[in-house]
Amino acid sequence: MTARSPAGRRTARPVRPVGTARPARRAWTVAAPRRAAAAVLVHTLLALLAAAFALPALWLLAAFDADASARARLPAEPTLEHFASVATADTLFVPLGNSLWICGGAAVVTVAASVLAAYPLSRFQLRFGRPFLYTVLFATGLPITAIMVPVYGLFSRVGMVDSRWGAMLFLAAAGLPFGIWLTKSFMDGIPVELEEAAWADGASARQSLLRVVVPLALPGLSVVGVFTLVLAWGNFFVPFVLLQSPERLPAAVRIYTFFGQYGSMDYGPLAAYALLYTLPVVLLYAAVSRFLGGGFSLGGAMKG
Repeated sequence: MTARSPAGRRTARPVRPVGTARPARRAWTVAAPRRAAAAVLVHTLLALLAAAFALPALWLLAAFDADASARARLPAEPTLEHFASVATADTLFVPLGNSLWICGGAAVVTVAASVLAAYPLSRFQLRFGRPFLYTVLFATGLPITAIMVPVYGLFSRVGMVDSRWGAMLFLAAAGLPFGIWLTKSFMDGIPVELEEAAWADGASARQSLLRVVVPLALPGLSVVGVFTLVLAWGNFFVPFVLLQSPERLPAAVRIYTFFGQYGSMDYGPLAAYALLYTLPVVLLYAAVSRFLGGGFSLGGAMKG
């Protein structure tokens, strides 16, 4: 093709080879600077939140300070005497055993009940399924303090006051609404065709649930169990009300004995006990973190 020059002469226009794309025009945009500024703002806020949670935890260094106080500081004279003073049967080991019994049992009961309740909600079109789920969601917002008086009266009538079984069942019931919602969301992501294939091979509904659905939902069930155990582990009010014998109190209540009257407390033993009290939960999280990070696996579809 030809084009006229300003002087009126025709000049040859360069011809682009066939099959080649037009050169991309350089686009000027302000999206990149805005995204960078937003990323800096988000990371700054996250750093401030992390500092807000981490800085108070520095007070736990008092567990290694011979002259411990309420101030967060590096130990001037490092010592392990505070750990030795709290590492006794009555102070540490028996309360930790009670915590494992009560909170671990609550986690197991919550997971089992959540599976049985979430499976029909996930697989069947129930007439009152959605209202039931909204009712369960509303139950998660009820404060425990608002229902402890009728619960205590009920437990007194059935003889479950000062019983570790009673405290365990109540903590399991308190974590059940969240467990049902979370378990249902995990089961919704499991294809129904896997169960139908198991039914075609002669498996019953119970067998398909135990051999197909549960293995595939194990990461989600682990989340439910760990979440329930952590909430129950730090619960002070429920065992404080329902349990009366000192030998049955969990560690969450036993730590109360380090606080004296008029605000006085033993800072060193309290910090040492707090570190030993949180150690089982930290070890549990470290043990299951790799399993939870692996995501879902379809290996359970080959079972049964």
